[in-house]
Amino acid sequence: MLFELTLRRTVDGGGVQSPIDGIRILALLPPRWRKDLKQATGDIVIRVNTDEDLTNSEVRAKVINVLANPEVSHWRLVSCHTLGVGPGPHLGYWITARRHGQRPQWN
Repeated sequence: MLFELTLRRTVDGGGVQSPIDGIRILALLPPRWRKDLKQATGDIVIRVNTDEDLTNSEVRAKVINVLANPEVSHWRLVSCHTLGVGPGPHLGYWITARRHGQRPQWN
């Protein structure tokens, strides 16, 4: 199943948002989940493909458990949306087909 998680800081960070908290949260989520991180207006948005038939409430419970970790306890789960059934285990939803020798380019 494919889910989109939105997390918001519970205390004012006072300054520029750093992607480090997002990376920490990604590392604490179950390793078998495929994850994609982005930040939107101060929030952290993570898309996860669980490759399991999990319910929204099961994913929410796992994420809330992760956010109990002191390193990331200043974040709270704002929303957990089911986006549908993700692709098979061979291809992540954020990966696109490339021609031979083509490399990704960053802005």
